[in-house]
Amino acid sequence: MVKKVLTWGGLAFLLFFVAFRPESAAEVFKSIGAAIGDIAQGLGEFFTNLVA
Repeated sequence: MVKKVLTWGGLAFLLFFVAFRPESAAEVFKSIGAAIGDIAQGLGEFFTNLVA
């Protein structure tokens, strides 16, 4: 029950954030995307060095 409430609350906050602060929301998503890209690049280098 608590998980469901937190999930819906998080989605509502996300929609509010995107609707009323689109520039800030875009920056947050850019940062998240960059972090995911850095993690993927690091994993790729790790496996490359592991095999080589």
